[in-house]
Order: sequence, then structure tokens, then C-alpha cells
Amino acid sequence: MAGNREFNYRRLHSLLGVIPVGLFLCQHLVVNHFATRGEAAFNDAAHFMELLPFRYFLEIFIIFLPLLFHAIYGLYIAFTAKNNASRFGYFRNWMFMLQRVSGVITLAFVAWHVWETRVQAAFGAEVNFQMMENILSNPFMLAWYIIGVVSTVFHFANGLWSFCVSWGITVTPKSQLISTYVTLLIFVALSVVGVSALLAFV
Repeated sequence: MAGNREFNYRRLHSLLGVIPVGLFLCQHLVVNHFATRGEAAFNDAAHFMELLPFRYFLEIFIIFLPLLFHAIYGLYIAFTAKNNASRFGYFRNWMFMLQRVSGVITLAFVAWHVWETRVQAAFGAEVNFQMMENILSNPFMLAWYIIGVVSTVFHFANGLWSFCVSWGITVTPKSQLISTYVTLLIFVALSVVGVSALLAFV
């Protein structure tokens, strides 16, 4: 019984990491990428997101609660998993370890980013191009945001590989190899989108 519960929790954790949290990540990166078109384009995109119907319902039940479960259970997995990359050194073992490490970094980064933007907005600050420009004017913050974005994108892309295995989408070695190349491409593409958006604020 306990084994079945653990199995179901892990499948739910994997699912929430892709839907809805992963989809929100992609949407967030796309909105941020409007910064590469200039201040007005980014502000228009951010303002559009703020005016979505049922915004608070969507934030609580589609973003924050799934993210909270994924984060808490992810920490449990990260600190109870037996990493064996140094012993065996296989590619997948390294990906297994990096998934746990990137998860911890991502959680710290997301918490910091939410504090600097969403929480400050609740206190009356306006989330716009100038806010991000001010934050990223500090070289240390720019470096932290680049690390955070790349870590988050890696965690999502590599998590897609695990999701496909956990849900029986890729069951053969060949399909898992193809999935590895696809998810690596997703990692590179989304990293370029995310980092170029950050540099547009500088």
C-alpha cells in the first residue's frame, strides 16, 4: 500500500511539473522575451497578463498550489534519493543527480523572484520593464537570475524526459534516446529565450 502511494505521489509530482507548472514556465518565458522588442512591448505583454479574467483563481489553483506540492515533494525526493553519479558515471545517473540539484536551485530562485516581483506588487509596486531593469542593474543579481533561469529550464526539460518514462510514453531504449535529444534541444532553446530576455533588461 505504501509503495503504491509513493508511486502515485511521484507520478503526480511529475505530472504537475509539466502541467501546469511547466506550461506556465514556457508562457512566462515568452512574455519576458517581449523585452527584446523594447520597454513598451514588454509592458504591454505584462499588462495583458495582469488583466486576465479570474487572475487570482488561476494564480492560486493553477500555479501556486501545484508549484507548492511539486516543490515540497521534490525536496523530499532530492534529499532521500541515492545519487550514484560519482560511482557509475553514466549519463542518466548524472542527469538524475543534476535534476535534484537544479530543483533545489530552482526553488530558491523562484522564491526570490516571487518575492521581488509578485509580493512587491501586492504592496503596490508595479511589475514592469523598469522594475526588472533596476533589479538586473546589479551584476550579482544578473548572474543570479541567469543561473536561476538556466537551472529552472534544465529542471523542466530534463523533467520532461522523466515524465515520459513515468507515464509510459517512452518505454523502449530507442524512444528514450530520442527523448533525450528532444529534451536537450528544448533546454537549449528555452535557455536562449530566457537569457536573451534577461540581457534585454540590462
